[in-house]
Amino acid sequence: MQVTRALEPLLPFRLCRRLLPSGLMGLSATLVKATALEIAILTGHVLLYPSGIVQERRGGPAPEFPPSGGAEDPARLPTQAPPPVVLLHGFIDNRSVFVLLRRSLAQHGRHRVESLNYSPLTCDIRIAAELLGRHIEEICERTGSSRVDVVGHSLGGLIARYYVQRLGGDARVRTLVTLGTPHSGTRVAPLASAHPIVRQMRPGSEVIEELSRPAPGCRTRFISFWSDLDHLMAPLESARLEHPDLLAENVQVSGIGHLALPVHPAVATGIRQALDSDGPAADATPGTPTAHKGDLTVA
Repeated sequence: MQVTRALEPLLPFRLCRRLLPSGLMGLSATLVKATALEIAILTGHVLLYPSGIVQERRGGPAPEFPPSGGAEDPARLPTQAPPPVVLLHGFIDNRSVFVLLRRSLAQHGRHRVESLNYSPLTCDIRIAAELLGRHIEEICERTGSSRVDVVGHSLGGLIARYYVQRLGGDARVRTLVTLGTPHSGTRVAPLASAHPIVRQMRPGSEVIEELSRPAPGCRTRFISFWSDLDHLMAPLESARLEHPDLLAENVQVSGIGHLALPVHPAVATGIRQALDSDGPAADATPGTPTAHKGDLTVA
């Protein structure tokens, strides 16, 4: 899968091009633009954060699909609604981070989208994964759907993976998309290890070790988006999902940082494509994983 989106260079960079070698200038310009975008996103997210503190209202049963009495040609309509999408935020965050992604999904036919807030005081990925499992069971019962798709940003992706891989969640989760998730652990910000859940995201932790164990027959398809400018992944490749028993696809994102992954429109396009397509992994037999390498350039 390849999605390309070019961003116009900022005016000050035109002068810099004349002063720096082309290779260094290209890298510097990309870093500056990515950093500026991260700051802008952080500022906007701080303003939106209060709106996402309270859990969202749960909807009723899904509407009839396709709608009755519609004027569209039945032959051109899907035979059934796509699975509900569950969005799971990262560490010290809430559902407000997905405002733009939700809008993008809704505009392209994903009308059953729900977010789960877990408390910032949560101290164990395993407990959060159990909460996610109860939430997904409630969604399936309410909507009549047997499976869901999940999109998890950062820690949210690790929580969802634990549910799928260790708590039998592969029976409920059709596709799991992770955005900047430390699948093999990250060493960034050592001082943050004072928080128990951060220690669980370190390489070699009990949780990371559990996720490295065999998972034969896992039915969920995984798509992992990882960025070459993700300042919270150390090393960067820790956001790649490498496991011999999982049906996994890794998509490299170039030109944006960690906070931009659930916000950038080009990434949203890649997420929609991942959810709408069965892809090579979905056709594979469990135990014979597919590790397809895609790329997504946004700068």
